[in-house]
Amino acid sequence: MTKATLKILVACGSGVATSTVAQEAVKKILADAKIPAKIYKSTMSEIPSKEADVDIIMVTTNYRKPLEKPLIKVFGLISGIGADAITKEIIDTCNDLLGKE
Repeated sequence: MTKATLKILVACGSGVATSTVAQEAVKKILADAKIPAKIYKSTMSEIPSKEADVDIIMVTTNYRKPLEKPLIKVFGLISGIGADAITKEIIDTCNDLLGKE
């Protein structure tokens, strides 16, 4: 069974600045790849309490606690460093979760 829409959590230190920029970049990547997703923003400290409600967690800074869900570091979407590789990782991970090839 495939999920209709992925739930993605984008987290940064404050839950405001970099996660907003990253969220917009992720939205564009997913739209271009025609991947249905709902994106939520949070602070890094909220990840443990929100993990159960999402399919993928994307962070703009290092997160070292163990997670059950895929974790993608997306700071490169803001800095421009390694953005192509991050874009590919996002699309591949989303397609894996959706059961697409």
